[in-house]
Amino acid sequence: MWKCPKCGKEFQKTNQNHFCGEKPKTIEAYIMCQDEEKQADLFLVRQALQQALPEAEERISWSMPTYWRNHNILHFAASKKHIGLYPGPAAVTEFREELKKYSVDKGTIRIPYGSVDTDLIQKIALWCWETGNHA
Repeated sequence: MWKCPKCGKEFQKTNQNHFCGEKPKTIEAYIMCQDEEKQADLFLVRQALQQALPEAEERISWSMPTYWRNHNILHFAASKKHIGLYPGPAAVTEFREELKKYSVDKGTIRIPYGSVDTDLIQKIALWCWETGNHA
């Protein structure tokens, strides 16, 4: 077991990524809690999603930044080496050719820091919005 030296929570994985103390209530607060070198890319993802989905509500759901309109449209989250974008399995299948440069799993796209493609993120977000396929 590993114990976080800041908050004292115990985890099975050493250096488990988590929020010490109170969880952020806004996407901006979520991004500001991340390592400084990751923040620019996270703000870039947020800006792309805000532009693509101006009518969507920003919220924190499942401890992740989420874009919502009657249901979760998609989520994103900071990881150690990448940003996880979670548009759901149908989107990953729909965009499989354009996603070949990324590591993907069912419903998950891993975008390495420094490799944020805002045009592709917006395209995926709009597709999720228009088709009703969601995370």
